[in-house]
Amino acid sequence: MAVEMLGYIEKTSPIHRLTGTTKLIGFLLFTTATMFTYDTRVLLVMGLVSIVLFRLSRIQFREVRFVLIFTALFVLINALAVYLFEPEQGVAIYGSRHVLLEGIGRFTVTAEQLFYLFNLILKYSVIVPIAVLFLVTTHPTEFASSLNRIGVPYKIAFAVSLALRYIPDVQADFRTIANAQEARGIAVSHGSLWQRARNSIQILLPLLFTSLERIETVSNAMDLRGFGAGRKRTWYNQQTMTRIDYVAISCIVLLTIFSFVVTFHDGNRFYNPF
Repeated sequence: MAVEMLGYIEKTSPIHRLTGTTKLIGFLLFTTATMFTYDTRVLLVMGLVSIVLFRLSRIQFREVRFVLIFTALFVLINALAVYLFEPEQGVAIYGSRHVLLEGIGRFTVTAEQLFYLFNLILKYSVIVPIAVLFLVTTHPTEFASSLNRIGVPYKIAFAVSLALRYIPDVQADFRTIANAQEARGIAVSHGSLWQRARNSIQILLPLLFTSLERIETVSNAMDLRGFGAGRKRTWYNQQTMTRIDYVAISCIVLLTIFSFVVTFHDGNRFYNPF
């Protein structure tokens, strides 16, 4: 059975028992703290916290393998692009230049540039697993209720909930259409690149029409039930905050404060070991 990509994975874990509001606040604070810092010490601590949270969630690597591998390739390509466009960026940031390998023209390998790229990769490696963890441990309806609780209009929150809820359905439709097309001799898993791209259209067009039909069905059902008539609404999956939620929020707030204090104590976001 194929594992759904970025769909809700039901488990019994401390992370799953937290309310959607707690996980949303924690995700926003964690992401903000990580994005603002280039301090290697802070990023390593945040990375350790990320690993601990993944272990607590009981999510298996194979269940999110595709997303993590795809993201890892993107991060490596991004780091390579940064080096190709600005191979001396690390030198400009850290104010020193230790050449490790002479290259062609301006493409030399310096310790400063490698350290900068290491921090860049580490930053993405910390943020992405937390984002994936948030998506796979938060039920779409609970996520919508948490958005509404922090002030997002319930119509927007419900639209986000529908988008997340139907990701697994769109994936299932894609596999069904792909299998049907392969039974007719139209495959996208082999052949030349041009042939595979052309055959992909035979899958994407039916998938598009299927998705549009689902949108029309859902919108008609919502209209028949009077969705949007009231200024407020209740949520079936909304949970009440418990002591563990307040403890979790307190911990992430302290972690965020630690990140900002360590990062900006000398007025510079970059930790300079040189």
